[in-house]
Amino acid sequence: MEADLHARAATCALDIAHDLRVPGDVTASLSDRAAHTLCYGLAGTALLHACLAEVEPGSAETAAAHWDAAARLLGRAPPDGIHTGPGALAASLIIGTGYLASHDQHHTLLPRATAWLSARAVALARHHYRRAARGEATLWAVYDAIKGLTGIGRVLLAAHSRGHSAEAEPGLDAALTALTHLTLNTVGTRPGWWLPADLHPPTVRVPPSGAATTGLAHGIAGPLALLATAHQAGHTVPGQNDAIHTAAQWLLTWQTPQQTWPPHVSGTTLDNSPHGAATPLTGRTTAWCYGTPGIAAALTSAGHALGLPVLHRAAGAAMNSLAARSPGHWDTEGTALCHGSAGILQSALRLSCPPLADLAAHTTLTEATTSRPHGFLTGRAGTALALADFSGLLSAGPNDTWDCILLLS
Repeated sequence: MEADLHARAATCALDIAHDLRVPGDVTASLSDRAAHTLCYGLAGTALLHACLAEVEPGSAETAAAHWDAAARLLGRAPPDGIHTGPGALAASLIIGTGYLASHDQHHTLLPRATAWLSARAVALARHHYRRAARGEATLWAVYDAIKGLTGIGRVLLAAHSRGHSAEAEPGLDAALTALTHLTLNTVGTRPGWWLPADLHPPTVRVPPSGAATTGLAHGIAGPLALLATAHQAGHTVPGQNDAIHTAAQWLLTWQTPQQTWPPHVSGTTLDNSPHGAATPLTGRTTAWCYGTPGIAAALTSAGHALGLPVLHRAAGAAMNSLAARSPGHWDTEGTALCHGSAGILQSALRLSCPPLADLAAHTTLTEATTSRPHGFLTGRAGTALALADFSGLLSAGPNDTWDCILLLS
């Protein structure tokens, strides 16, 4: 049964990649603004094809066509993290070329791509310090995994490990230093990543007292994952160890008896129960973006960095608890990486939780071929990558594998 599941996953991954070969087919249903992106469009499908280059004939050439089309469609898109704008193409190139032959021409583009991301990280770090100097909270878009220093920093760490240290180091150091400051810069009972209600995105509902977000995409688990992963790779700045310990301990404090986490902790709760208390579990708690898989991955990285078994135990208990729940009781949506079952699948693979990986693979395969967005974070390209990894198609990948973009490696 297990072998059949892996074979089905491999077939499905390759079928999706086949469907996404033609750049025009990818962009046909997308707006001009979304067509080039990693989350929705061609930077994401290019990454998929690059990752399959060693196992699927013609995939390297297909990846090149998608990168070329993304560059043409990029236009004057503003800087906006690693999922849209120039950073999306840069991130796709830096991570995707790790799966290509060393003589591939796209390797020559990496110094420029790395330098662009590094400059962006320096600018965001300065923005953080300016706000902090005025006593203002740091916005998601400055620090998070989607638009901010956490996601950019992880790609820069990969670029550094690929030999582009001169271009990567200024931005990587800036990201690590700013995220360390953010984590340690508490204001009374409220941590540095707490935001007042009016500074949360309008689509996110939080209490009037504001909230400190927990998850990997937008909360403290993201900076924790980067700081811990960089520590393991030998990249540290003053205070980084303390920041890792502070963030990890905060997450342990707010872990619920059900072995999960609230998506956020309100300002009122932080003021009245600073040592942890029951808090309503409204919103996602089982997806990569806001929930157990992403937070468990961050705690696992922190456990490795600090040598603390208690963090491994907390992460393992959370993943096992999720595995014991029927997928019908997950609060995921669809099969995407961000908030769907593929995100659980990839997290379970990285955290060595086979029962949960099998369960998530079954769930993903039931819907993976139906029509949906095509990109990496929210669509079929990301789903195909998780299925390919599960099936063993990508076993010969680089040290910084494609899911480093998700802060899972």
